[in-house]
Amino acid sequence: MRLINYGHNYRTQIWQAIACSILNKIFDLAPPALIGAAVDVVIKKEDSLIAQWGVKDVFGQLLILTVLSIIIWGLESVFEYAYATLWRNLSQLIEHDLRLDAYEHLQSLELAYFEDRSTGGLMSILSDDINQLERFLDVGANDIIQVTTTSIVIGTAFAILAPSVAWMTILPIPFILWGSVAFQRRLAPRYAEVREKVSLINGQLANNLTGITTIKSFTAEEYEIGRIERESQAYRQSNRRAIALSAAFIPLIRMIILFGFSGILLYGGMDVVAGRMAVGTYSVLVFLTQRLLWPLTRLGETLDQYQRAMASTTRVMNLLDTPIEMHSGDIPLPVEQVRGELVLNNVTFTYRDRHPVIQNLSLHIPAGKTIAIVGSTGSGKSTLVKLLLRLYEVQSGSITLDGIELQKLQLRDLRRAIGLVSQDVFLFHGTVRENIAYGTFDATPAEVIAAAEIAEAHDFISKLPQGYDTLVGERGQKLSGGQQQRIAIARAILKNPPVLILDEATSAVDNETEAAIQRSLEKITANRTTIAIAHRLSTVRNADCIYVMEYGKLIEQGRHEELLEHQGIYSSLWRVQSGIK
Repeated sequence: MRLINYGHNYRTQIWQAIACSILNKIFDLAPPALIGAAVDVVIKKEDSLIAQWGVKDVFGQLLILTVLSIIIWGLESVFEYAYATLWRNLSQLIEHDLRLDAYEHLQSLELAYFEDRSTGGLMSILSDDINQLERFLDVGANDIIQVTTTSIVIGTAFAILAPSVAWMTILPIPFILWGSVAFQRRLAPRYAEVREKVSLINGQLANNLTGITTIKSFTAEEYEIGRIERESQAYRQSNRRAIALSAAFIPLIRMIILFGFSGILLYGGMDVVAGRMAVGTYSVLVFLTQRLLWPLTRLGETLDQYQRAMASTTRVMNLLDTPIEMHSGDIPLPVEQVRGELVLNNVTFTYRDRHPVIQNLSLHIPAGKTIAIVGSTGSGKSTLVKLLLRLYEVQSGSITLDGIELQKLQLRDLRRAIGLVSQDVFLFHGTVRENIAYGTFDATPAEVIAAAEIAEAHDFISKLPQGYDTLVGERGQKLSGGQQQRIAIARAILKNPPVLILDEATSAVDNETEAAIQRSLEKITANRTTIAIAHRLSTVRNADCIYVMEYGKLIEQGRHEELLEHQGIYSSLWRVQSGIK
């Protein structure tokens, strides 16, 4: 029902496909009637049913049947092409829209959602699960409609032509339907387990491919093969349990069908011998019985496709039903109007099932100034960045930008106003130019080059094999850490945000690269609010104000010289890093 509700926008295409499936099956069922009529003509000649229409000549009667056959077979072919095209295009359309809707919804979920789930598992939903639905719509939906049409048309024909023996054919149908429902109920949990195992194996594969360097460096190839083997074996076993049940369906249904077919063959034949039924009618009944009952054996295959598709659809719909807990505010704040003043007032934040990371934190970041936040690992510095970008919501207290609470601002405007250069640089698989222009997609080549020059990245980019058109590889693996950092800085420069956050931007580079990055940072931090988070105190000694955090609390604040005179935590960290005893 959730899938039907989702497909409401495609009701015109769905009804067209259903109509073509029904018409195709009606014309497909007509040949047995033509065969019965031909037998009637051959045996009764001038006394046949067609002769009663005024055509007494046997050749003329057979000619009429031949023309009708050509028309019926032609229409059957036309509607078969039509329904195949409509169902397949419809499946592609729904698959396309469902994948986009699921991905769009996924992007809107808060960061905590992704931290609790594997990338491979989410990929399994967006790719394999949606593909399962496509495979069912391609074939299975048409099969269900045509079996239903067959039952109605042939049941009606039997009731008209031979009500005395019609019950023999119709009798197996309730048992077949009951068996189908019973199998469906038992198959559903088995295929739900199969989809879960697919998710787990995809998650492990994605994790291993991402960490292939670590696997190789620790010579853990055999260990990882063992893990994949266990996941694959679990998937195989869950599929085996589902197959054991689904494979039993067709043989059981075939035996039930046999009783109906045998009854018509025997008792219908006796009625013909006794003169209670015409030979032509008997021929029609035998053919129609086969056309009614034998296609029901395909219910097993259709049911299998259906259960696989519904297990996958449930996972996709559950994703779409996941509530979005972080909503955009209503107040617009165009980038050109942002001054960049940030105020944190008694902010507290706790990750799920953990102790508070930030506790009653209050600090003021003036517009256009450069401030630094330092502290030991786990003191809450990087979490603070996520709160400023509203990747997480504060549990208590408030954060304002230019006097407006972040929750009240339009989320798009807030994040456009902030540029982030992270320690963990993420470059997309594409060219250097595409990665620098990411987020500023309308940038000209000249603007990209200008940003790279300010970031002191132009020289090394020019020496790359294809310059700005060089592919960086997945996650930028073809570039060094320092080169990745400078491209990330160039990306932030091109964005030209009023607020710039540097989260450990020079922690993983050598001294020469750090000096180059520092020169570029001096240029880009002028006349904008800059928040520098650093372990290396030498990179922030010239900040207008330095905030020292410990265990989520603000311990010290002041300029470099003031903090050294204070002889506190900052002074101790400085002596350790500078080698002063």
